[in-house]
Amino acid sequence: MRIAAAAESYSEHPLGQAVVAHARAAGLGVDAAEDFSYEPGRGVTATVSGRAVAAGNRTLIPGAPDDQEDWGATTAVHVAIDGAYAGTILLADVIRDTARAAVAELHRLGLRTLMITGDQERTARAVADEVGIRDVRAGLLPDQKLRAIDAERGAGHALAMVGDGVNDAPALSRADVGIAMGSGTDIARESADIVLISSDLDDLVRTVQVARRARRIVMVNFAGTIAIDLIGMVLAAFGLLAPIVAALIHVGSETAFILNSARLIPRRRTHR
Repeated sequence: MRIAAAAESYSEHPLGQAVVAHARAAGLGVDAAEDFSYEPGRGVTATVSGRAVAAGNRTLIPGAPDDQEDWGATTAVHVAIDGAYAGTILLADVIRDTARAAVAELHRLGLRTLMITGDQERTARAVADEVGIRDVRAGLLPDQKLRAIDAERGAGHALAMVGDGVNDAPALSRADVGIAMGSGTDIARESADIVLISSDLDDLVRTVQVARRARRIVMVNFAGTIAIDLIGMVLAAFGLLAPIVAALIHVGSETAFILNSARLIPRRRTHR
């Protein structure tokens, strides 16, 4: 664990950060690493105390064992030292309490959810079943995530991508709307169009609700302005609208639309 944590010490990937955090919480000294290199979708390599260390999946560690049934819904981080398989670290995903309710609310709003992940099939399916997502694409490298997004967009679907990791950055940039979680990596936040301050999925639901409400208000103002102006021009053309009355209607309608736009001002949220 200590050697793997040292190799992962410069990693921005959530799995690498979890290994480092666990090692430090256990009181293990994390040595300095040299020659750090990150391979998207595979893992990391580094030199630790003069030894070549690699930590990642089986594509990076060829001698690592296949997934075992008794590993359950975990993600395996295999470790090799000087080219020889040394062991496997199993990481379990902790599902947030609000995740299932948030996904259910997104479905109620008429949105289809899709999980695209680099995690193993068994782990991804277990998490997806827990939160209520039916469409799962697992074991994807960053370029494969891009192809999945392009396929959805090619089918005519508007796509919002939610992510937080280094491997998510290209997909966040490619999607119609990229949404990065607040606890995500720097490159994920820079690639996204929207950054949620927290990592609570309830904030994602609220963002969708606010966006839809804002669009409704804007469309009402837009349609109302055109309708009133067209009616006014027709009445004025037939001499049925005096200039003073027209001015009053125009000012009154604009005032009404401004007040309608004021509904977009955020209201203070009450916390108990």
